[in-house]
This record gives sequence, structure tokens and C-alpha cells, in this order.
Amino acid sequence: MAAVSALFAGLLFGLGLMVSGMADPAKVLGFLDLFGAWDPSLIFVMVGAILLSAPAFFLARRRRRSMLDLPVQIPAAAAITVRLIAGSAVFGIGWGLAGFCPGPALVSAAAGYPKAIGFVAAMIAGMLVFDQLERIRRR
Repeated sequence: MAAVSALFAGLLFGLGLMVSGMADPAKVLGFLDLFGAWDPSLIFVMVGAILLSAPAFFLARRRRRSMLDLPVQIPAAAAITVRLIAGSAVFGIGWGLAGFCPGPALVSAAAGYPKAIGFVAAMIAGMLVFDQLERIRRR
């Protein structure tokens, strides 16, 4: 049942990204172009996501098990570190340059957009490099 729920949630998320325009890099870049032809329409997508997820996170923090009887795992770290800031900066730079963040990139790659496929390949390469650097750091 967990796999079916995950599949349904992923499909619903992907559909939401497509309908909202978040999978269109031109729309995202228009949103990020604050001093040019700024397109504020994605603010509504972000506000909607916050309004839906905030109550869900509030309820999830009070539970130990999900509705599927799986453990609820919410990150406990709240410290703002150099690594967090650096990672956020790299994420933001990549988002601004390509117009993709991970979720929309996967949706667009699955739809066959070459730019998204290249972005996902670079994202996976970055994850692998990070994983190797973390293993070296832990030694």
C-alpha cells in the first residue's frame, strides 16, 4: 500500500507542477527576473503549497506513525550552518541558471525535454560527487 500511495502522490505532484507552470523553465525564469519582465504568478503556487503543507507538518509532528503505519520521519536539525547556506546558494544559482529545481526537472525530463534531461544528469552527477566527498569527510 505504501508503494501505491507513493506512486499516487508522485503522479499528483507531477501533475500539479505541470498545471502550475513550475515545470516550464521560461515561467520560472520569468518569476526570478525581478528587475525585468517579472511574472509573479508562481507566488500563488508557493503560497498554496505553504498553506497545504503547514497543517500537514503540524499534524505529522504530533504523530509517531503515518496513516499507513509507517514511522513519521521529520528532520530535527534547525541550525543554520555554513553548509546549509552554501547548499542553498548552489541550489538557487542552479535554479536561476537553468529554470529547474529537482521536482520540476524530473517531470520535464520524463516528458522528454532535452534541457531537463541534461539538468537531471548533472543533478545526479552532483549528488554522486557530494556522496563521495561526504564519505571522505567522515573518514
